[in-house]
Parts: sequence; structure tokens; C-alpha cells
Amino acid sequence: MKKCVIVGVTSSIAAYKSVQLVSDLLKKNIDVEVIMSKNATEFIQPLTFSTLTKHKTYVDTFDRNVQYDVEHISLAKKADAFIIAPASANVIAKVAHGICDDMLTTTFLACNCPKIIAPAMNTNMYENPITQDNFALCKKYGMHIVEAEAGLLACGDNGKGKLASIPTLMEAVEMALQK
Repeated sequence: MKKCVIVGVTSSIAAYKSVQLVSDLLKKNIDVEVIMSKNATEFIQPLTFSTLTKHKTYVDTFDRNVQYDVEHISLAKKADAFIIAPASANVIAKVAHGICDDMLTTTFLACNCPKIIAPAMNTNMYENPITQDNFALCKKYGMHIVEAEAGLLACGDNGKGKLASIPTLMEAVEMALQK
């Protein structure tokens, strides 16, 4: 049976990289479902992911143009791994503390599979002690954090906070699927 990976996409300029991640996962014959935060749709359209995956891209928990099952639960049961890439500081804080106020965070909490968080944000946000505490809390709960890379950021700053490379993200997903 085909493995299923849920890719969560949050609001970051790095969201364009998640398109390549989804494409590469599909090339490995992995079924991919995509859930976007509402703000992520300001960076990239859900249609992009739906075209690639041949599945609905989920954004709204209460979308009525769907089947009559509890979607965040049915998606959670289907998942063999869940990666949030890029993961904003906001979503990391939510999942670290079990806050479920949208389709992405609700499904993430409902999943009983390996969970991967790949952060992307400004260096000051990344290095903030609150964010670092949230990373530690996520690790405590068994989530795998893919370290951000250092370099020139979209804001013009130079430092740690770039989304990890696609090969690094693929490696994290492939390792999670072996668990």
C-alpha cells in the first residue's frame, strides 16, 4: 500500500519550496495531502498543490464543499508521516502547546504518526528564547525538528532561519516513513 505524507504549509516566503517538496515526494510514489494555513495562501495558491497531488488542498476546517466525514480525523488516520514545511514561529508555538484553531493544527494534533517540523523565519525570531523553548517542547513530545539553515534571508538579514534544503527535508521524511 502506498505511503501517505501530509505536508503542512504555513505563511512564509519559503512556501514556494514546499511545491518542490511535494513534487519530489510524488516522484517517490508517495501519496501526498496538503494542508495550508490561511495566511500561507497569500504566498502560494492551493490550486498549485491540488494540481500536483490530484487531491483537494485543505485550508478551512469548516469547508462545506466536502464529503460528510470529519476531515481532520480522516486525514490524520491516513497519514504515515506529517511534515510542516515551512513552519512559522506562530504554528510552532501552537503545536508545541496543543493549540488547534485551524485545519493544519487540528490535523497535526490528531495524527498518530511521525511528525516533522521544518522552521523558516527571521533570525531574531528563530533565535528568540521563546522559539527555542518551543522547539525543545516539540522535541520532548517526539517531534523531529529539521534545523533551519543560515544564509541571506528574504528580509535582507543574514543568519539562521532559512528553510532546510529539499534533500534534507526529503531525508527527514524518508526516515520518518521507516519508523
